[in-house]
Amino acid sequence: MYLHAGCQIAVSPDTKYFAVDWLGVEVTRSTLGIIGMGSIGYKVAQRARAFNMRILYHNRNRRRKEEEEAVGAHYCAKMEDLLQQSDFVMLVVNLTPETHKLIGKKELGLMKPTATLINVSRGAVIDQDALVEALQNKVIRAAALDVTYPEPLPRGHPLLNLNNVIITPHIGTATVQAIHMMAEEAIANILAVLNGQPIPSEVFPK
Repeated sequence: MYLHAGCQIAVSPDTKYFAVDWLGVEVTRSTLGIIGMGSIGYKVAQRARAFNMRILYHNRNRRRKEEEEAVGAHYCAKMEDLLQQSDFVMLVVNLTPETHKLIGKKELGLMKPTATLINVSRGAVIDQDALVEALQNKVIRAAALDVTYPEPLPRGHPLLNLNNVIITPHIGTATVQAIHMMAEEAIANILAVLNGQPIPSEVFPK
C-alpha cells in the first residue's frame, strides 16, 4: 500500500514535505500464512524465511518433515487456524471447483483486523463482493491482488476506488527471463512429442 501511495506523494507537484508519522507494517518477524504449498508456495516460503517470518501453511497434502524444516514452515491442518494467526495471508492455489471462492465472508472474518490478504493465484479464489465489504468495513487491513475476475475489472468496480488495496495486471511472471524460460519449456515439450519421447511438463487430466 505504502509503496504505491508513497510514490504518488514523492512525485506530486503539491508535495512540500514528507510526513514523519506515515507508518507501514513490518514484514520481518511477522506471520505469513501460505494457502497452497505447491512448488510456487514453497518458493514463497524460501523467500519469506530470509525476512525471519514465521511461516504457516495449509495444503491438501502435508510436506515432508525435511521440507518443512528447510524453510521453518508449520503445517495447519485447518485453514481456519492459519487465517486466525497470520499477519499476511497469501493464496497460491490452483482454481478448481474446491477452491472457487475459497475465501469468503466467513474466512475474511476469521482474519486479524491488521492482516493483509495477498492473491497471486486466480481471481475467483476470492469472493470479490465479500472482499470489498471486508475492506470497506476494515474487517481486514488491506489486500494486494495480482489477479481479479474479470481481468481487467470494469472501470466502475468498487475495488478500484479503495485506498487499502493494490491491484496489479496479472504480472507475476511478467519478466523477460520468465517469458524466455516458458518459451523454452514449451519448445522442449513440442520436440519431445515429435520425437516420441516422454513429455517433460506433461499435464495429466484430473
